[in-house]
Amino acid sequence: MATADTYPHIALATDGKAVIEGTRYTVEHIAAEQYFYGWSAEEILRQHPDLLPAEVYATLAYFHDHCDSTVAAIEAGRTRAERARGPEPVSRDELLRRRAATDCRNG
Repeated sequence: MATADTYPHIALATDGKAVIEGTRYTVEHIAAEQYFYGWSAEEILRQHPDLLPAEVYATLAYFHDHCDSTVAAIEAGRTRAERARGPEPVSRDELLRRRAATDCRNG
């Protein structure tokens, strides 16, 4: 991994993604928590006690300096997840209707 020179604690993985050095966290992961949930650095630290304050602040600095590309990656990931999830689950009423239609006692 190459270290991102201007961001201590941030390294570039072989796939080009920015990661918090020595952890399993990508910048995209932490940035998504701020982007979707509005979490502050303090809340991120509370949610991830294994991270150091310097790591979180470096991650957020990287995110805000690369905001457009990071948000695009976050949104692309969300789109992939929504597609993989498939259609909405069947409602209880629909399941009962299907059950009634196939019940051998109905006819």
